[in-house]
Amino acid sequence: MKSWIFLTLLFTLGSFIYGSMQYEGLADNEFAEFEDFEVEDEEIAPLETANNLNANSQEQGLNLQEDEGEDDIIVEEEDSEFEHFNDEEEFEGFSGERSVKSPDQPPREPKITITNVPLPFRANWDSYWLEMLMITGLFVYFVNFFTGKAKNTRLANAWLQTHKSLLDDNFSLVGDDGKLESDSPGLIKESENQFTLWCSGRTCCEGMLVELKFLKRQDLIAVIAGIMRPAMDQVHIKVMMNKEDMESFVFCVGSKKTATQLGKEMADLSVFCGERRPGDKHGLPSTYQVLSEMQEVTSNILDSRVTAFMNKYPNQVEYMHFSDQYSGPKQPEDTQQLKLPETQRVLLFGFNIPVKGLSPNEAMDAIKQQMVLVFYCMEKVKRFRLSKEGKYKADKNRLRVEEAFLRSTWQARAEAAAARREQRKRAEKEKVLADADPERQRRWEEKEQKRQAKRRAPRMKQLKVKAL
Repeated sequence: MKSWIFLTLLFTLGSFIYGSMQYEGLADNEFAEFEDFEVEDEEIAPLETANNLNANSQEQGLNLQEDEGEDDIIVEEEDSEFEHFNDEEEFEGFSGERSVKSPDQPPREPKITITNVPLPFRANWDSYWLEMLMITGLFVYFVNFFTGKAKNTRLANAWLQTHKSLLDDNFSLVGDDGKLESDSPGLIKESENQFTLWCSGRTCCEGMLVELKFLKRQDLIAVIAGIMRPAMDQVHIKVMMNKEDMESFVFCVGSKKTATQLGKEMADLSVFCGERRPGDKHGLPSTYQVLSEMQEVTSNILDSRVTAFMNKYPNQVEYMHFSDQYSGPKQPEDTQQLKLPETQRVLLFGFNIPVKGLSPNEAMDAIKQQMVLVFYCMEKVKRFRLSKEGKYKADKNRLRVEEAFLRSTWQARAEAAAARREQRKRAEKEKVLADADPERQRRWEEKEQKRQAKRRAPRMKQLKVKAL
């Protein structure tokens, strides 16, 4: 698909360059469209000159005859209604001399020659290069939209068809989140390149959410950007574990770029896993990094089976993030929180889908072992138990984080408590003033005065002295 898009863009660029060259040629000769008019004017000029000479000779002969026959008659010149046609600057072909005419002779109307000027219209296709460029771009955009949309749909259906039997063996409900009523539950289309699948009904977990995030093949701009900066289709899996089936620990392994990004953005990793270790120290490829709260968790999760899978498919595992303190990305520093955010015990997986050069069914068969790894990690986390030292260290880390949060938010919490007390007193005062019993109002005022006086009184410390 990228090849024909490239050829179409090349054809469009060539049309654009060719149209620009034609436009430059016309721009250099600014008077090209008036050359035809000059030729026609040269042909008409001799005819007008001859007509003018004949008219002048006839007028002179007429004037001489009038002078010889009527010497005693005085002819007064009157302004003709066509006097303005004798202006030499406005019209060509008039000498400007006014002839003496008798009152009985009707005025002669001047002859005006109108030249047929052709319309400035060019029927060549070079004049419409901009329109052709726009039509070509729209055609390429819509063709890419429908082909990319169809390919993403085929990939999603192929993934579900490949993993349907495995999901049915491990979950009692596949493809329904409990809100949608459908006779054929399956993938939920969130957008043209994103699909979701909810599974529930299994031991040790509350449910599993699968997100298929494909490339934006329906977007032409994203396709062009993908040529310059390649990316891959991904599968994101989130498993919500039960509280009693997962110990307290935070662990993450992923590619160097992804692990660094998660360590900076995720709240639990930035707080509990400050150190990043290279993957080759744990039997993984050098392209991976490990973030772990405790060493015993790392050695237990990255056993021989997990490391063998990651060495066999080094480009498929993007990250694995296990945490009992998962709360999502870090909140901005300017956000004032009065209590710790709610946490979840989750297992997060991110896998790549190698689609290049493979059909949808072949690509999904190549990643079928990814879901097997997910169920293996679920069972392993369920059976894993920390040692006494590990439990003590985990509890100490969580207590330290809670105390640091309380210290940082002490002033904000004190201000919030004072505001609540003030609001409660104001409501009580309004309630007493609304009461019609004056005795009750008097008792409330006395009580309030005593409380204010006690608050303003200096505080005395009582010291106990031992008797000698």
